[in-house]
Amino acid sequence: MADPSALVPFMLIGFAAQLIDGALGMAFGQISSTLLISLGVQPKVASASVHAAETFTTAVSAVSHVAHRNVDWWLFFKIVIPGVIGGVLGAYVLTQIPAGTAKPFVLAYLTALGLYLFYRGIMHRHTERRPKIISPLGLVGGFLDAAGGGGWGAIVTSNLLVQGSNPRHTIGTVNTAEFFLTITISATFLATLGWEAFTIATLGLLIGGVLAAPFGAWIAKRVNPDTLLTFVGAVVTLTSSYGLFRAMTS
Repeated sequence: MADPSALVPFMLIGFAAQLIDGALGMAFGQISSTLLISLGVQPKVASASVHAAETFTTAVSAVSHVAHRNVDWWLFFKIVIPGVIGGVLGAYVLTQIPAGTAKPFVLAYLTALGLYLFYRGIMHRHTERRPKIISPLGLVGGFLDAAGGGGWGAIVTSNLLVQGSNPRHTIGTVNTAEFFLTITISATFLATLGWEAFTIATLGLLIGGVLAAPFGAWIAKRVNPDTLLTFVGAVVTLTSSYGLFRAMTS
């Protein structure tokens, strides 16, 4: 039987990652996957574990965002179906062939996008308007999230914000749609990898993430939009640049 104390580090990571994800609409997958892979877990197993945990954390997060009225339902229905389709494709590709070829290019793009968002938040230049490119973001975000172990929020949230979408409603909507995405991705991994892909790390991430999920929605509702934008930019830049560094030096 596994030592219960082995859960603690993963619970702490899950709590911190979900707090950031719930408040800013991204980073649970990136933080958690980076940790697992750095400990020697295979990328496809790490992605399966993270998405299994996210099935529960995103459920709590979604309920919290709906309760705080952070969800734009028009935007939700525009991204959720393409996101699910992209997630199934990404999970299947990751279990069949190496999917790291495009990763440095995606991370470089996200790093530049994060710097731009950070600049707009600092300079208070966020002009709100309805985004025009939505469904393709859902498809690409879902695919990269499954194939890379994370990235749904970084791709979808940051690109919607660049187009002028309201930060609070964008974060709440993307988090709520992510629940349906993670269920689909987890089911795909389960069908292709079996139960052995889900480890003690999965349980630790799940417990910590569920505990943190309600707080993220509360933060997103109360923080100034420019401040949210600045923090989103900072998180995207830091996580993507670190991932890019690892990809280029490995």
